[in-house]
Amino acid sequence: MIEKALALGPLDADLVFLGSGERGTVPSDAAAGPAPRSLLPEQAGRIAGEAVTEAVRLALAGDVDAIVTGPVHKHALHLAGFRYPGLTELLSHLAGDVDVAMMLAAGKLRVVLVTTHIPLKDVAAQVTTDRVVRCGRITERALRDWWGIAAPRLAVCALNPHAGESGLFGDEDARVLEPAARTLAAAGPLPADTVFVRALRGEFDAVLTPYHDVGMTAVKVAGFGTGVNVTLGLPFPRVAPDHGTALDIVGKGVADPGSMRAALELGVELARRAAR
Repeated sequence: MIEKALALGPLDADLVFLGSGERGTVPSDAAAGPAPRSLLPEQAGRIAGEAVTEAVRLALAGDVDAIVTGPVHKHALHLAGFRYPGLTELLSHLAGDVDVAMMLAAGKLRVVLVTTHIPLKDVAAQVTTDRVVRCGRITERALRDWWGIAAPRLAVCALNPHAGESGLFGDEDARVLEPAARTLAAAGPLPADTVFVRALRGEFDAVLTPYHDVGMTAVKVAGFGTGVNVTLGLPFPRVAPDHGTALDIVGKGVADPGSMRAALELGVELARRAAR
């Protein structure tokens, strides 16, 4: 994947590659010798987790300006002892347990997730006014420092259909999200079926979304194959493609490198601004 992404054109950056090309083996008959096979999940998880740990060490030491990670299988990380919901949470811990937020960017659309990898049934309890405000402040800083937007324009995506319809479909939007939007001087809460359209038209610089799939779906519909995952709040930019490991096509040479290329290009862009 990385080779295909780099082959799409020159990249104005010095790259440091971490990870491993090692492959596992399984016993076979004595005459044929060991038969090659893919790494066991825990082996792959260990390599990925150790590579991310080393990348963060290099970034904190000032030896690299940004980190680009590839797709990582969360179950493999867990098997290897890296027991975090995802790389966002692992990166937060490695950087000193800093407060972070997950952004997905595709062209003009930037979406920030207030909650990430939790069951849908737990979302309403986890979306608090304080959490939305903290997420918004992290987003504002990143938009100023990494994107060069002097006065970021935020919108808050509603939790319930029609933003609760005056309490008919739930009171969380009026009780929780409206105070957060006022504190942030953000628009909203605005219904999910219109806020992303308005952001794509350039009305907002980022949309704060209450749960994982509403934000992820918007970005992937808007720009599947070109989206980038950005971890906000770290002392250095970290970006990644917006897709998963696609284990069903590993080794077939058919993976689309577009999102990885977009991640590399955005990583270079953000690193330059962050260094100023």
